[in-house]
Amino acid sequence: MTKPSLPELLHTAVTAVGGVERPGQVTMAEAVAQAIDDGSHLLVQAGTGTGKSLGYLVPALAHGERVVVATATLALQRQLVERDLPRTVDALHPQLRRRPEFAMLKGRSNYLCLHRLHEGVPQEEEDGLFDPFEAAAPTSKLGQDLLRLRDWSDDTETGDRDDLTPGVSDRAWAQVSVTSRECLGASKCAYGAECFAEAARERAKLADVVVTNHALLAIDAIEGAPVLPQHEVLIVDEAHELVSRVTGVATGELTPGQVNRAVRRAAKLVDEKVADQLQTAAEGFERLMELALPGRLEEIPEDLGYALMALRDAARTVISALGSTRDKSVQDEDAVRKQAMASVENVHAVAERITQGSEYDVVWYERHDRFGASLRVAPLSVSGLLREKLFAERSVVLTSATLKLGGDFNGVGASLGLPPEGTVGTEDEDVPVWKGLDVGSPFDYPKQGILYVARHLTAPGREGSRGDMMDELAELVEAAGGRTLGLFSSMRAAQAAAEELRGRLDKPILLQGEDTLGELIKNFASDPDTCLFGTLSLWQGVDVPGPNCQLVVMDRIPFPRPDDPLMSARQKAVEEAGGNGFMAVAATHAALLMAQGAGRLVRATGDRGVVAVLDPRLATARYGSYLRASLPDFWYTTDRNQVRRSLAAIDAAAKAATEKAGDAKSGDERADETRAADV
Repeated sequence: MTKPSLPELLHTAVTAVGGVERPGQVTMAEAVAQAIDDGSHLLVQAGTGTGKSLGYLVPALAHGERVVVATATLALQRQLVERDLPRTVDALHPQLRRRPEFAMLKGRSNYLCLHRLHEGVPQEEEDGLFDPFEAAAPTSKLGQDLLRLRDWSDDTETGDRDDLTPGVSDRAWAQVSVTSRECLGASKCAYGAECFAEAARERAKLADVVVTNHALLAIDAIEGAPVLPQHEVLIVDEAHELVSRVTGVATGELTPGQVNRAVRRAAKLVDEKVADQLQTAAEGFERLMELALPGRLEEIPEDLGYALMALRDAARTVISALGSTRDKSVQDEDAVRKQAMASVENVHAVAERITQGSEYDVVWYERHDRFGASLRVAPLSVSGLLREKLFAERSVVLTSATLKLGGDFNGVGASLGLPPEGTVGTEDEDVPVWKGLDVGSPFDYPKQGILYVARHLTAPGREGSRGDMMDELAELVEAAGGRTLGLFSSMRAAQAAAEELRGRLDKPILLQGEDTLGELIKNFASDPDTCLFGTLSLWQGVDVPGPNCQLVVMDRIPFPRPDDPLMSARQKAVEEAGGNGFMAVAATHAALLMAQGAGRLVRATGDRGVVAVLDPRLATARYGSYLRASLPDFWYTTDRNQVRRSLAAIDAAAKAATEKAGDAKSGDERADETRAADV
């Protein structure tokens, strides 16, 4: 039997999932297959509607090596494991003459811990002995969640939090889950043989395709202890998110509450003198944090340095004591010890990291209205880490609808640790070989969308209201008949716009934070008159094809805040190395977000609409052309009258289509009634 060709396999898979084969999808599949065969790396931009999941799954399955697919969102993980992979494997089985296995793998804290569930959480000293299931009244929300979790534990096959519907609060889940540091280990745990997290790992070891998330991929790379099974191919979907997820995993934090928790947990297991040393260090740190002002610490102040050294040394002493003492009077001693060790080790690690003062780290204070001050440390760049850990021993494919910024892939490539495209290594230096590929989009962007820049408005400043921007926004929403997704650079700006337009227009204005994101998007998608305003998660998380989202408004270019310690440090580092820090950091950040935001408009071949940017700098500033080149190729205008006429025409067409559909439906209903009367 001859080996089936890749186009044949792709056609079979696309038919099986009920999709439509796209030229870009075929091009992508062939490029992925080539990269896997060569052991090289590929950055592939595939616009919405290309069918990129099958564009990488089919060549990966055909190759036969183990593949890890890492995604950023739960929605895509579910789509892969519950829809795309089962159908594709079933469809390709006869041609491949084998049935590839697949599995989902997440971090340990995503799985229900049976030890925690049955033995309870090791409690803090002031809480006393306490079974959360008994102490949380069944009438309270926490109590109801915990009882439901106990019932669910008997039915679930996976123990995966995301399989619990409806979900529970973070507080409730924390009662029944552990981090990898808190876990007793399967061999020491009474429930090890039934452990959901261990079962997921075992399934992953046997699977041909392992679907995971960016965070677990980052942990696997950073911590050195392998979490993922050995694999020959890595596919990173939603790859535009990878750098921020890796940065998040590599960021350390110290807060007074966290340090005090470590003190309380350790005090049960070590002698009083050792515990008092950590308590004294914690009190000194807390006093300093009460006075902390937000901002970057380019040098560690002397008093903070002393406080951190005291914390580090006291934590080290406690760790030694925890490892060498036993106390049988402590109920469930192993679990209590593990939890205490995890807390104290974290305090020690962060305090030592900041004390050592690496030139590659950025340290800053943050202050939160509700949680108070925290001390944070993050890598200045994760590019070196990614270059060393990600691209060394496997073929890597990175894909997203937005990877090509300003016309090429080099900006995103640099953030991932890749040299400029086409760079060839030398005998002394082995550089990752990679190629960038844009397979386009099935959408006709110039005919389906308009990019409108409100050039006549005043440029946004750091403070103050933008009265002319509010007038422009109200007029655009009115012309569009609602149907508006408002993407704002801050929550304050979104709230101000919602308040203003609720007073001006007779249109429902939904605001992020006033309900769950899922409910807000569902309500927005169900009513054409409705507008939805919000900030960061809406720039990337809204998928509303059809006439109910025909105007996407961005209030301003989403540059990072000038006082963002990490972004400003990264920008400064590029400038000190002789580069253009603004373009490399701020403009790249803005371009990525704007490309994602503009991508909310056209989600299907029949969609029509306008992306309106209410920031004249997109038309007038030197960097404007770079940002515009990062957006879909919409028809471009700064003519305010033209865009109002276009929106009114799009609104009228949508209303006419709705009425026509309604007439057709009512005609069908009349016919049904006539048939029923005849019977």
